[in-house]
Amino acid sequence: MRDNARQYGMAIALVAIIVLFQILTGGLLLRPLNVTNLIMQNSYILILAIGMMLVIVTGHIDLSVGSVVAFTGAVSAIMLNSWGLPTPVVVPSALLLGALIGAWQGFWIAYVRVPAFIVTLAGMLVFRGATLAVLGGESIAPLPTSLRVLASGFLPGSDGDGLHLPTLLLGAAGAAVLVWIQWRSRNRSLGYGLPVPPRAVTAATSVVTTAAIMAFAHVLADYNGLPVVGLLLIALIAGYSFVMRSTTAGRRVYAVGGSEQAAALSGIRTRRTTFWVFVNMGVLSSLAGVVFTARLNAATPGAGTMFELDAIAAAFIGGASATGGVGTVVGAVIGALVMGVLNNGMSLIGLGVDWQQLIKGLVLLMAVAFDIYNKRRGSVGRVSRTRPPAEAAAPAERGNPVGTAAD
Repeated sequence: MRDNARQYGMAIALVAIIVLFQILTGGLLLRPLNVTNLIMQNSYILILAIGMMLVIVTGHIDLSVGSVVAFTGAVSAIMLNSWGLPTPVVVPSALLLGALIGAWQGFWIAYVRVPAFIVTLAGMLVFRGATLAVLGGESIAPLPTSLRVLASGFLPGSDGDGLHLPTLLLGAAGAAVLVWIQWRSRNRSLGYGLPVPPRAVTAATSVVTTAAIMAFAHVLADYNGLPVVGLLLIALIAGYSFVMRSTTAGRRVYAVGGSEQAAALSGIRTRRTTFWVFVNMGVLSSLAGVVFTARLNAATPGAGTMFELDAIAAAFIGGASATGGVGTVVGAVIGALVMGVLNNGMSLIGLGVDWQQLIKGLVLLMAVAFDIYNKRRGSVGRVSRTRPPAEAAAPAERGNPVGTAAD
């Protein structure tokens, strides 16, 4: 718990925020309709937060994601409305465009060695201007139903007023998989002779995990079921969590962020790793652009404004370190949910935008300050563990007093 205090702390903080606003709103926060809206309203920020976490872990930053969201969304709308292309062609084309944008920025950062702050700041200006150029300063609307389903549709299988059975089945399957992963991880640690929590603690964790997932699934099933974008988010979270925790590519990202020089000396192609991290960020930005445009049912010149700051805040609040090398996908998701619940809860109780911005800024500041505090505490602990005990040094001091012949 001490070594992972920040991740656990943010999860506990999320639960506390949910309970607080559930009380302050008189139960409105966790109503099925509002929970569904929370998922849909924050889906694009969650997508961006996953990619931003990887960027921050490598020790970089990306200020261009909001402009890339706007640009790819605008191009997608043009392909749909002006060119008449079908949605199954437009969505992969938008993702390819995002990959090219990420490759362009990754080239300057990884191979030319221009700081990421400068490259992505330039990208923020370039792609915002490109959005205005392709749209001609006007919005494009409406968009085909086939695209809107991506952001506003639900899984089929509803039988009217009853619970949505496919959502409950997906929740049960997800809970079973997570419980299996928890016990498998415990058994593997035992096999390697590593310390593990008591069996009762693991069992209690499994019960809490199952109860939380099934309660969440029941809330969604009580409305229209799991949104299509929710299924997309589950796939992204599961996929990126697996890549970052269990593959060589994920370990390389952490190694580059921990120490690029040490990673290079160990044989890792650090420049290529950084390049592909920004390509990945471009793809996820374009996916967020498609989702946001589909939900808005329009491509507008002002789309994506301040999205980069929301994604960066979500990554930092969720446990990413400003110096790189630290961060998890689940942590970034928790950070995005903290911001989303804060926004939704403060809006429900009628808090003004001025106070909302102030509170979100303080939350971000406290999260980063907590990260710095944890690092300082950890470094002090390591020094104290490696320092020789005072009792071992005392005999030598007593055996060679100052001014004796031994001096």
